[in-house]
Parts: sequence; structure tokens; C-alpha cells
Amino acid sequence: MHTLWLAEIGADDLDRVGGKAASLGELAGAGLPVPSAFVVSAGTYRAFIEDTGIAEALFDAVDVDSDDSTALAGAAERAQELILETEVPPAVREDVLAAYDEMGDGPVAVRSSATAEDLPDASFAGQQDTYLNVERPDLLDRVKECWASLFTQRAIYYRNEQEFAHDAVDIAVVVQEMVDADKSGVLFTSHPSTGEPTTIVEAAWGLGEAVVSGTVSPDNYVIDRESGEVTEVSVAEKRVMCVRGEDGQTVERSVPDEKRDAQVLDEDELGRLLELGERVEAHYGSPQDVEWAIYDGELYLLQSRPITTIDDPVEAAGSAASADGGAMEGQSDDVRLSGIGSSPGTATGAVRVVDKLDNLDKVEDGDVIVTEMTTPDMVPAMKRAAGLVTDQGGMTSHAAIVSRELGVPAVVGTDDATDRLRDGQTVTIDGDMGTVQVGEHEGATDDSGDGATTAPSADARAAPTDSQHAPVKPMTGTEVKVNVSIPEAAERAAATGADGVGLLRMEHMILSTDKTPARYVEDHGERAYVDEIVEGVRGVAEAFYPRPVRVRTLDAPSDEFRQLQGGEDEPAEHNPMLGYRGVRRSLDRPDEFELELRAFARLYELGYDNVELMLPLVTDAEDALRAKSLMQEAGIDPEKRNWGVMVETPASALGIEALCEAGIDFASFGTNDLTQYTLAVDRNNTNVADRFDELHPAVLELMGQVVATCRDHGVATSICGQAASKPEMVKFLVDEGVSSISANIDAVRDVQHEVKRVEQRLLLESVR
Repeated sequence: MHTLWLAEIGADDLDRVGGKAASLGELAGAGLPVPSAFVVSAGTYRAFIEDTGIAEALFDAVDVDSDDSTALAGAAERAQELILETEVPPAVREDVLAAYDEMGDGPVAVRSSATAEDLPDASFAGQQDTYLNVERPDLLDRVKECWASLFTQRAIYYRNEQEFAHDAVDIAVVVQEMVDADKSGVLFTSHPSTGEPTTIVEAAWGLGEAVVSGTVSPDNYVIDRESGEVTEVSVAEKRVMCVRGEDGQTVERSVPDEKRDAQVLDEDELGRLLELGERVEAHYGSPQDVEWAIYDGELYLLQSRPITTIDDPVEAAGSAASADGGAMEGQSDDVRLSGIGSSPGTATGAVRVVDKLDNLDKVEDGDVIVTEMTTPDMVPAMKRAAGLVTDQGGMTSHAAIVSRELGVPAVVGTDDATDRLRDGQTVTIDGDMGTVQVGEHEGATDDSGDGATTAPSADARAAPTDSQHAPVKPMTGTEVKVNVSIPEAAERAAATGADGVGLLRMEHMILSTDKTPARYVEDHGERAYVDEIVEGVRGVAEAFYPRPVRVRTLDAPSDEFRQLQGGEDEPAEHNPMLGYRGVRRSLDRPDEFELELRAFARLYELGYDNVELMLPLVTDAEDALRAKSLMQEAGIDPEKRNWGVMVETPASALGIEALCEAGIDFASFGTNDLTQYTLAVDRNNTNVADRFDELHPAVLELMGQVVATCRDHGVATSICGQAASKPEMVKFLVDEGVSSISANIDAVRDVQHEVKRVEQRLLLESVR
């Protein structure tokens, strides 16, 4: 069967039905008011692209540099064309239409549900398409369009940014009974930026599409969760609404005059929504972003996903109150306009008014985009921008969600920014207060005395520039470092206050050339290859200097190389993760490895003595000694430069004493591989993925032994795997005496505070 009913699925079925459908099944199973629905499974999509023979061409088409707007547009067009022009197999057609007939013959909502969507650490919100008011004749076409929406420009771009492989993501489709809403919207069970215990509700007339897309500025309600009191009400002018048209299509209509300035929700409805939000959050155990609708007095739950953008609460007046959408008390006279502060931070830059996609090319690093509302195609330009201002939209609009994900300060729902601001004008926006001021203002300039604007570059946005909102770095004995995947993220990573970089992946610098090392050298020469590495590492080393930057030598599996130009010469391996990668590849190809080492040598010559060399997938001391010899041949003195190994195999953990004696300065745990190899569990294999546990006693035992042995030999220890962000792992390693913990950019502050808590407990225990 290609279809499943909500009653048959739950939270554990992510791989079968994707995030949205799994969440709906879970909510329906908890007795919450979810409209009836069935799901076209993710396996059906996978079978469709493989059985029809389009899979290879599909993934080849999207293998592009997502920062290249032209290449990105071409990739999206080609990929969607492949899906839309391929016929749905008869068996799928029969199953889908039979399920529709069983549910009834009314209009349905057809909603994408990708297997990388609504995850705890990455929302992927709005990346795929939804179609409303769909009837039987158009159902299969809409299902295909949902499949194709897995390859829109925004989806390709976002997966690249989040480091999700395109061929590792499948997509299911939810076919759900249509709720022809009288009123609808979104609620956050906690403040989406600060995490404060306030429920924020946004509401508009008609279908929720107008709210989510940012077409309308919705009413905004702030409710104190503890008292249930509605503390703030902002009634917006709601000019348009989305409704079901006479032809069954969703259309925009003008809101009747008597409703345009009327409050959408009454006290009873707000109370019911607060109760609904409490039930959903209690069920999941984490703050939720909930879509809802009211029809004929009945409240329906349409969707719920985790809020992934919550930062530490800040003690700044108006940080939460900024959601009122109006001018704040005490604003200075030069506030030109105000709206909803939807993504925190301040930024100063030149205005670039974008009224059509052709204008995106004029947006440069440090500019402030001013637009009526954002579209998915604007994401690459949003990445370049220092800030964003929109006429329309609320806390849950595309502009707000994407800005928070990118760390770009944003003010939405200003009504008339595009009319009142002009190209080239310097403005300062405050994404906490929801204000836009003309000129450069305090909190957006540097301390150098030269008056230079410090609007953050596209990848320098870890924290607001206003010192009042800057992250407070706890003093800890255990260093907290940060992982960096791409050099462009260096400034953003440095702004976290991390004690250095615990992992900078070299392979991203090489894979981004779209050529294998051998092909790149063949086409451009050895010097150019070395330059690629030097420039990539140099940017990060400069941003962190004099804090250490630990650079891992090449560690891409063969299947990734096979996708590049020259990849036909790479081995075809049944399980590349167990194969020709890491230091074993480097030692087997000393000529290529020498070029990497020459890049390190040149960095040292340039004065970047904060760069440290880390060898991946080391098996034993013999690997380390052979690499050490090659380092010396390349002009690197291992006695003067810090170098070390990744502990990713039981062999390297059990042989750590010999590795210490080989002269390493540090050992860093790669928990993903160490867990896989210790438990014999492939974390990408859905049949056994539930057995993948970095906190398994066997894994912890190996790590504890390594920390103790390294401490005896004066060798530093660290962790740079995904598990470093887990409080339980932090507690264990700090208890054991690890030297440093390296977390992902968005987890650094949480890890800093967790380390401080554990150290304080240890200190108290020692005193008592």
C-alpha cells in the first residue's frame, strides 16, 4: 500500500511519512482535534524516482553551488521538470484515489511532509509546498507538485546550508480534510526568540495561508502562560484574506470594511487556544509552533512543529513586548517606522528596496533589504544582507522564520516601509524593539573611533551588536569551542564567544570546487589547490586569532568524491563510511596529502600560529607516526606545532596510550563514528537507527579511558561530535575532566552554561 491513515502513524514514523505527517499522527493519537487525513508515504516518492529512472539525473541536477543564484535557479527548474513530466505509476494512482474516496468527496489540503522537516534542531519550515481546496481531478497532479517542491530553490539552498544530502531526504504527502476556516493563524507556546513563558497568537480572517505567507499583517496577542492573562492585544488592519473561491481554488479577497479593523479573536477563543497550546507542548515536552483554524465555532489543530530558534532570554525592556507592532514608549524622534521585531539583534546598512526578483542582484553584503514580503527566492540575498524590513507579515511569516534561522535582524509588518524608505538611505533596525531608525545609531557602530558601520556581514551574525543583548560568556575551567563547517561562517562562529574552533572541516573547502583533488590539480595546478585550502582556513584563523583553530585534514568518503568531476576514478564502495576515507586515504595518497600539509606550512609562515592540525579516523599509533613523518617532510615541526588525532574507532580509544607516546598534543572524540563502530550501528539505517546511542555505557567507557590516559600523559582531550550538544554528555565529560567541548554554532551558549553548572556542582561537592 502507498497510503497510510493518521491512526496508523506516530512520532516514530518520521522516515516513513516525514515530519509533518508524523506530528499529525502523533497529535491525532493524543486525542487532539486534528482533521481526518491520509498520507502518501515517503517510500512511494522514493520508488517513483527510482522505478521511473529519473533519480540519477535528479540528484545530478541539484549538485550546484547554492550561493550562485543562476546555477540555483537552473537546478531547481531542471529537477522539478523531471518530476512533473514523469507519469505516476498506475498502482500509486489507484491507491491514492481510493483513499480519497474513502475519506469523502470534499476538498482537501495537500501538504508536503519531508523526512528532514520539523526536526528538533532544524525546522525546514515552509521549504515544501501546500495546496488548498484540492478536489479529485487535480489530486495526483498536486501530489507530484509536492514531490517537485522538494527541489525548489529555497529547499535546495536550505538543505545545503543545513548539510543535509539531497539524496538522503524523501518526501511524503499529507492529504487532509479541508477546514474552510472562518479565522485562523499560528500560536507559539513560548516566545520564539527568547523562550519566555508567554504564548503568542497571531490571527486573521479566512484561511491561514495569508498569515503564514506574510500576505496579511495579523492581529497579535500576548498571553501570560502562568496567569492566563492576555497582556497585550495588537489589532492590525487586515486588508486581505484567503478564502475558497467559486472554482475551488484558494483566492485572495478584500476583507469587508466592518472586519478590517475588528479584533479576530474573543476572550473565550484565546482561552481555548492557550489550552490547546499547553496540551501540545505537554505532549511533546518542548515549545511548539502550532497552526490552527476555527470553523463554525470548532477549533482545529492543523500542524505543530518544534520552535528551533529560541535563544537565551535577555533582560532587555521590550524584547518580548516588541510583538505589539506599534511605536514603543520612549522612542526617539528619528524612528521612521515600527513593526514587529521578529528576529533579534540590531544592524545598520544601506537600504535596498526589492519589489521584484530582478532587483535581488543589487543586494550586497551589509545591506538592509526592504520589501513588501519575502519569497523563497530571496533567501540567498537574505543571507548576504545585514537586516530585513517588510511591509507585511508577522512572527510566523516566511520573512520572520527564515531571518531567525539565518540570524538576520528583522522587523516585519511595518505597513509602508517600501514607500517611506529609499535606496541607498542608511537605516538602523532593531529586531528586538521592532523599530527602524534613519541613520546610524548607538549599538551599531564599532569602538575604533573611525565611525565605521559595523552592520554584520552575511555570516557574522551570532549575536546582536548591542552589548545589552550580547551573549554573556560564563567563566568556565573547561573550554567551550565551536564547530565550523564552512569558512563563510567564521565571523558568526567567533561572535558566540567560543574559546576557539574545535573542528574546522577541510573537505568542504575542497568539495565546493566540484572537483576531486586529483582533477583540481590536473586542471589548475598544485599551487591553486594549496591556495584554496589556505584561503579557506585563513579566514577562520583570522576571525578567531589568537584563539586556536583545529583544522581536520581531508575526510570525505568516496561516494562524495564520486559525485565530483574526476569522480569516475574513485573506488565504488559498498559502505564508504567504513572504507577509503580519513587518514588512511591521506597515507595511501601521500602526494595529495603533501599539498594539504603545504597549506598548513604556508599558514604558519603567514603568522597563523593558532592553527592546529587534526588527523581523522586514526586507527593506531602507526597511522599517527606515518603522518607525523610526512608533516616533517612538508616543513612542519611537530614539536612546535599543535597536532592531534580524532578518536573515532574503538581501536584508537584502546590504543590511546601509544598515540600519546607518538607525540600528539590532543585527542578529540568524533562521537558519530565512535558510536557507530562501537555498537555496530549504522545511524543512517532506519532498521537499526533506534539503537544508535552516544550515551551507551560502552561508548562512555571508552571515552572515560581516553580522558584518564591523556590526562596522565599531559595530552588535551576534546569532543567535537554532535553529542557535544547533549547536556548528559557535557555532564559526563566535565565530570571525567575533559579539556574542552566543541559544539555547533547555535548550541555554544547552552553548552557554556551547562559546563558552568556542572563545574559549580563539582566545586560545591569538593567543599562539602
